[in-house]
Amino acid sequence: MRLSTVILPVRRWSEGGREVWQRAEELGFHAAYTYDHLSWRTFRDQAWFGALPTLTAAAAATSRIRLGTLVTSPNFRHPVTLAKELISLDDISDGRITLGIGAGGNGFDATALGQEPWSPRERADRFGEFVALLDRLLTQGAVSHEGVHYSAHEVRNIPGCVQRPRLPFAVAATGPRGLKLAAQYGQAWVTTGDPKVSNGGGTPAESREAVRGQIERLSKACADQGRDGGELQKIMLTGFTPDRPLDSVDAFVDFAGHHAELGIDELVIHWPIADSVFEADVAVFERIATEGLAQLAAR
Repeated sequence: MRLSTVILPVRRWSEGGREVWQRAEELGFHAAYTYDHLSWRTFRDQAWFGALPTLTAAAAATSRIRLGTLVTSPNFRHPVTLAKELISLDDISDGRITLGIGAGGNGFDATALGQEPWSPRERADRFGEFVALLDRLLTQGAVSHEGVHYSAHEVRNIPGCVQRPRLPFAVAATGPRGLKLAAQYGQAWVTTGDPKVSNGGGTPAESREAVRGQIERLSKACADQGRDGGELQKIMLTGFTPDRPLDSVDAFVDFAGHHAELGIDELVIHWPIADSVFEADVAVFERIATEGLAQLAAR
């Protein structure tokens, strides 16, 4: 199992922003991700910076740790401009970028450009077209496309990604259409668990059973595409289930062990933010980063 972190873009670069990303590398995290939103929930009226510029700065400030988004969505992105930014970011980082990508939702991003929120069906339609076109833009020399939602006219992305044939996609999905996209285009799959369990007062055991079901459906979607489901890395973004893995090292090791048994390959824990839903003891967090997986392996 790998352990990664997600660093929300809430700090000015000159006031601790740089140091957090560098500390993530020092602590030995496999990857450091950030949210790709214009704003997010309780942080809406607080400092919040852009994901791709933040990752560009992080790439320049680090040398080993993988970097990426958890997750980008079509809510305010277009495949043509996103592809150009991604090949630039992959170049600056020397091939350390993973693109977490999802269908988006009905949060602030959904209406920031003045549009009406998309229905679930339209979000799924756009997501499918978005991912397929983005894949072409990152792998082909010249791309033209006239779709229902997105167009591209003789677009060139030379020299392409450092990573070949392109940077990896980590597709966030739980429904059948999203799981099919993960099976078709993903090098990894992302889950946050089942919100019905968490929001409905479910237990950690019920949450794990829901994740087990998601992985089974992912495996079936891969089989339907003639692909081995074991080829996809399975990433879990923590913080959205009934568990409390950051309460102590022991709590994390128990959580990690249960999810490793389910087939999760990578856990992502939120970097602590005081006075927020992601508040946690920094000393415990750093012990988890440096000792947690070793203790899990020693079991």
